[in-house]
Amino acid sequence: MSTAGQVIRCKAAVAWEAGKPLSIEEVEVAPPQKDEVRIKILFTALCHTDVYYWECKGYTPLFPRILGHEASGIVESVGEGVTDVKPGDHVLPIFTGECKECKHCLSEESNNMCDLLRINCDRGVMLADGKTRFSINGKPIYHFVGTSTFSQYTVVHIGQVAKINPTAPLDKVCPISCGICTGFGATVNVAKPKKGQTVAIFGLGAVGLAAAEGARICGASRIIAVDLNPRRFEEAKRFGITEFVNPKDYDKPVQEVIVEMTGGGVDRSVECTGSVQAMISAFECVHDGWGVCVLVGVPKKDDAFMTHPLNLLSERTLKGAFYGNYKPRTDIPMVVDKYLNKELGLDMDKFITHSVPFADINKAFDYMLQGIGLRCMIHLDA
Repeated sequence: MSTAGQVIRCKAAVAWEAGKPLSIEEVEVAPPQKDEVRIKILFTALCHTDVYYWECKGYTPLFPRILGHEASGIVESVGEGVTDVKPGDHVLPIFTGECKECKHCLSEESNNMCDLLRINCDRGVMLADGKTRFSINGKPIYHFVGTSTFSQYTVVHIGQVAKINPTAPLDKVCPISCGICTGFGATVNVAKPKKGQTVAIFGLGAVGLAAAEGARICGASRIIAVDLNPRRFEEAKRFGITEFVNPKDYDKPVQEVIVEMTGGGVDRSVECTGSVQAMISAFECVHDGWGVCVLVGVPKKDDAFMTHPLNLLSERTLKGAFYGNYKPRTDIPMVVDKYLNKELGLDMDKFITHSVPFADINKAFDYMLQGIGLRCMIHLDA
């Protein structure tokens, strides 16, 4: 029986307050409105951004809320005006969007800074009417970055939906919707190391290791990892990391350590932690004259990046990379196809280190808070 146009009741993991375990609840999911898509989520994974906004340390609290943004699923129904996807299509919901009409979307120089659908972590409602599509007994439950994938069904703006090859295994390509593209693209699309160059990667989570994979595929001769968790070092070798630096092992700034190790600095660095101090270190460790630093991690709202202007005048380049410089609707289907055709050189299995049924979603938070593993795949049908 078709559920199009009807309210769907399903299970969702609701965050009722900051830092408290999520609660599995029955929620009502309203039908999609104009330019919206209702998706049956089959797989979702936990990302650090979910944890940051769940903890609300330095961020604006908004509860009750359904978090989650790295996911894969199947279109259940579409709202008025939606022609790009239809029920049954396999899709990846994306935390940022591509309206295909604004100045950014039409620009050849800007890939994913969409004026309409750029990521907004503080907005908890849909754009069409300023209301939520989730509720419990009539009480609104807020959305998160327009995706809210910790629910068996969710409603997403069409501009944040990437239609993908139906032969792609949804559990394997799920991390492409956030972490993998964010890190991999920051290296291959923005930092662009040349064969034989040296690269420093700050942070060895899934995003950082995806960035390391990008450096390996580009042919970097040395890939130096910087992380405070020594348990990550051995595992990181499988992603092309050749050397490891733990800032806690030194009594001087880590950028000075790396400059000494490399005889003047690395050719490229990619920062994937969100720590403003790591960002400064990543910039100051690149070689003068040609070094390029790419910032990927999301800082806290009140953080400030400070470095001496001479570091820039010495012809070091500082860049930011958002979602790996990929356009969500245009590029992600091609990324999935390249993965299927083994053209990317990425082994997605290496990133998925844990798997839990939906009822155990809080275990995924435990793993991440303890620094265990990379991506924990959450099975919403299990």
